[in-house]
Formats: sequence, structure tokens, C-alpha cells
Amino acid sequence: MSRYLDIAPLRSLVAVADCGGFQRAATVLHLSQGAVSQHVRRLESTLGRTLVEREGRGSRFTADGEALLLHARRLLTVHDETLDAFGMTTARTLSIGSTEHAAAQLLPSLTSSLTGTFPQHRIRFRIDRGTQLRTALQDGRIDVALLLGPAEDAEARTVGELRLAWYSAPQWRPPATGEPVPLVAIDAPCALRTRALETLAAHGLAAEVGSEAAHLAGVQAAVRAGLGVGLMATQGQCPEGLTERDDLPRPRPIALSVQPRRGLRPDLLTGTATALHKILLAQ
Repeated sequence: MSRYLDIAPLRSLVAVADCGGFQRAATVLHLSQGAVSQHVRRLESTLGRTLVEREGRGSRFTADGEALLLHARRLLTVHDETLDAFGMTTARTLSIGSTEHAAAQLLPSLTSSLTGTFPQHRIRFRIDRGTQLRTALQDGRIDVALLLGPAEDAEARTVGELRLAWYSAPQWRPPATGEPVPLVAIDAPCALRTRALETLAAHGLAAEVGSEAAHLAGVQAAVRAGLGVGLMATQGQCPEGLTERDDLPRPRPIALSVQPRRGLRPDLLTGTATALHKILLAQ
């Protein structure tokens, strides 16, 4: 029987603990769930101890499993530092999810900043709705999500604010007094949709969502067609074919927060949050 502890099984064990389960660990490690389970069984066979036990639909670490985790983290740190010292580090991936709002203005600068901060990581982006990004975080398919609104999770951080502005087609004119303002918005739930309705209501203006779209491109297309006004976060860069409106109530900026997946290295979250904070201050 082998009495050696291989690196790959140790990395799987740590991922199960950090990600909260075998399936999520498999997603983060780009392995099958069966492969991760086999890694843990190999460790158990080598040590002659039970490390992880089933508990309902989930699993929990035994006392021996918790003890091995401490040693595994130290071994992996030394292993990775040794590879770094000899220039043999395998490129890692930092996967960032972002809502569409202001992505064109923030992501190019963020890519440049993170590439310099984490040269051993490839930066990959996923653009999606906030709801889908939260699900991707839970499943371990992305590492960090850029979300509209203040930080709500204990590990999330608010990094700044996005300026909001009303946009319409050049030929669009406000409705007659007493008529509702026609809005174009992303399907609910949407933070900007809510902010648009609240802003108009706070100034005694009736509003009606007359056109909806699943994505920002659809909102901009409907606004460009003159179907109504849309509230967007463009950081001062007017979308092509649209014009900014100054005859509607000025909306308050909206907070931007970053939320990590469970078990993400703290320095990766801090580096991402710091980079975004600096980018927002400079705009």
C-alpha cells in the first residue's frame, strides 16, 4: 500500500472543504465529481482513516479530516511556492462575472490591472444577469462577481459607485403632463429597473415599463427605436445612437460590490476589489 500523499488528492480535499461539497469542488478544479471522490478515497486508503462522512444530502469532515486539512494547506503552499521559485508555475485562471452595466467601461481597465497584480493567472470574464452570477458563485463556476448594489454577504465588499443617467433616442420627447413616462428596462429583478421607478416616483412622476428585454443590448435597441427612456450606468460614455437626458430627475449613483465564491483566496478578492476601487475613482 502506498504511503505517499500525492498533491492532486490533497488539492481535491482542500477544494471540497473550501467549496462546500464534492460537486462544487469538481467544478472549480475542472474535474468530474467521481474523480474528486476517488481522490478523497485514495487519501483515506493511504492513511487508514475516514476523512469525510455523508450527512444527509451533503457531507462533513471527520476530526481526522479536519486535521489533515491543516497539513494539506501547508503542503500545497510549500509545493506551489517551490514551483514558483523554479519558474514552473502552471497558469491559473481567475474567473470574474460581471453584469452588463458599465462592463465596457470597467473590464478593459480591470483586465490590465489584474494581469499586472496576478501575472500567474489568466483573467476570464463571464457577462450575465446578477441572478445567474450569484448561482455561478454558489456552483463554483466563477471566482468573483461584480454586482450592482451594496455588499450584502459577509465576505463581499462595496468598491464604489456607478453614475447613472437617462438615455433616449434623439427624437424622443417627454409625455404630456399627467401621462406616464414610458420606460425601457431589463426584466425584473433588476437593480436599475427598480432605481428608475423609484427615482421617478420620488418626484411625483408616473412611469410605465412599456418595453422589456433580457439583456442590456435589447434595452438599448428599444430605446434607440424611440420606445421610451432607459436608465443606464455608462460612466459618462453615451451609447451609440442615444442621447443623455437632462430633463428627467437626476438618479442617485448605485453601489458596485464584489462577492467571492466560497473558499477563494483572500488576496484574489482584495486585489480585485482594490483594482475596481481605483478604476472607479479615476473615472
